[in-house]
Amino acid sequence: MIQKSSGYSCTAAAPCSTANLGPGFDVFGLSLDVFEDKVKITSRLEPSQRITISTLGKTRTTVPLGPDDNCAGVVLKKMSDDFGISDSLSVYLDKQVPTGMGVGSSAASSVAAAVAFNRLYDLKIDKTKLIEYAAEGELVSAGIKHYDNVSSSLLGGFVIVRTSPQLEFIRIDPPKDLVMIIAVPSIKVPIRKTEIARRVLPKVVPLRNVIQNVSNACTIVSGFLLKDVETIAKGIDDMIVEPRRKELIPGYDRVKMNALSAGALAVTISGAGPSMISFLRDDKEAIECVAHSMTKGFKEANIQSRTLTCHPSKGARVLEAPPKTSANERSI
Repeated sequence: MIQKSSGYSCTAAAPCSTANLGPGFDVFGLSLDVFEDKVKITSRLEPSQRITISTLGKTRTTVPLGPDDNCAGVVLKKMSDDFGISDSLSVYLDKQVPTGMGVGSSAASSVAAAVAFNRLYDLKIDKTKLIEYAAEGELVSAGIKHYDNVSSSLLGGFVIVRTSPQLEFIRIDPPKDLVMIIAVPSIKVPIRKTEIARRVLPKVVPLRNVIQNVSNACTIVSGFLLKDVETIAKGIDDMIVEPRRKELIPGYDRVKMNALSAGALAVTISGAGPSMISFLRDDKEAIECVAHSMTKGFKEANIQSRTLTCHPSKGARVLEAPPKTSANERSI
């Protein structure tokens, strides 16, 4: 069992992300630089292991603070148990990624917690295992572990998830001129929204739709490898999941049509929604036109919204940490 002398702290940050990119359901993730969550962990020597969670800064949204209901808390409990760490932990969460909007909110908190804990105790966990730990937090919001958001939030860039025959992640640097515009509608979303969004998925799909999705997914990967935004955009068309999920988003058709008419190269649902995301090359005039058109599309459905322009992020990082020495640790 490992303890760390009381009062040592580590802070890590992890960016938001978008998942699926149309046909890549549970396989594709892309980190975004528009929001990030920060998690600070301070160790405390107490008679019994306890995790307390509180919020810091101008937190954008209300989150559960019980360690069994909070994404970061679930991750930290699992990691403490697996590594026999008996310290109590004070966890401070600066929550900037909006919850329930389809931009990887639970993943950002989970990744930041896993990265901070790994560095605080100098556990030297490899990135694949860190992503597995971070995915524990997805159980809170989605009801199952999935890796698209957590992998891209931790690794940065564009990530492909492989789960068979073993879990692994392929990271590709995005094109430097890739720009995304996210339209976030002001609508009330249910608790555990991602889990609900997964329930509407079809159980049986036509083979022609599977073939088309595979073709589109391959086109997206090719576009990232070629650093070609237009090729990426050609593949962002989903025949399986999006036709079901779009019914959960008021104004979906109008927003998509407006954005494409204004110059977007592709438009899709961001993650499980309800946010929608446009893809285009870095052009100031086009960005302004597309952003305005998406806001207008939601407004035509009597929905207020805001738009955010973003680029791919480089992933999670440690902001503050104790020295990498074992002098302040002892085995029990």
